[in-house]
Amino acid sequence: QVQLVEFGGGLMQAGGSLTLSCAASGRTLSSYAMGWFRQAPGKEREFVASISWTGGRSYYADSVKARFTISRANAKNTVYLQMNSLKPEDTAVYYCAGDTRPILDGTIRPNYWGQGTQVTVSS
Repeated sequence: QVQLVEFGGGLMQAGGSLTLSCAASGRTLSSYAMGWFRQAPGKEREFVASISWTGGRSYYADSVKARFTISRANAKNTVYLQMNSLKPEDTAVYYCAGDTRPILDGTIRPNYWGQGTQVTVSS
């Protein structure tokens, strides 16, 4: 069993940058493909980014490609999401997620979820 906790959400102006962190406890993250998802008010949860066990492969939703970067530090049991050039439409609760299986078609099928952290981008 692994527990995931997100940090770093907050209120930002459009065009700004923010880094989210996801810290794991219970088990080492090096056995998991990891990802970030988000859910805006009134919308379904959507895929944002994923990263393979070793960090050698990463995938992004078209809406965040070239603006967001997912990375991981397995020695620290932490996954990050660097978000640049933020837009009001990036406003959502961001969730960290882990999958014991390899990335499939660019995304993960989470076994574990964090509790989420709010990101609000003002125009």
